[in-house]
Amino acid sequence: MKPYTHRINYYETDKMGITHHSNYIRFMEEARIYFLEQIGWGFEKLEAEGIGSPVISLTANYKKTTKFPDVISIEIYIEKLSAFKLTFGYVFKHEDDVVFTGTSSHCFLDSEGRPVMLEKRYPEMYASFKEYLKEEK
Repeated sequence: MKPYTHRINYYETDKMGITHHSNYIRFMEEARIYFLEQIGWGFEKLEAEGIGSPVISLTANYKKTTKFPDVISIEIYIEKLSAFKLTFGYVFKHEDDVVFTGTSSHCFLDSEGRPVMLEKRYPEMYASFKEYLKEEK
């Protein structure tokens, strides 16, 4: 999968000229949307199926600073997958340096807000996610 790229905008920096930490969470979402579109399960399709996927937890590990106009590449993969929950892993790089790592965990809800057992109710989607599950070493 081709990494998602983002050019740091001037307005995403703080008074010190460093990318404000809160923007990395937005970049995670941008990369996640890109990833889902690439595997054929973009938000439009999820919503048409009546599926919501809220964030239930996040981790953020800031390794090095980025500044305007750096271009970062974001590698995204599926770290964990269960019938009810999906965890994405993220590695942000500027040039060859890792600048950020993180995770976001999501559950699945139907249009009425009830939990969905993805493997049983949407086996094609579950199979797509499983294909991108990072193998344990």
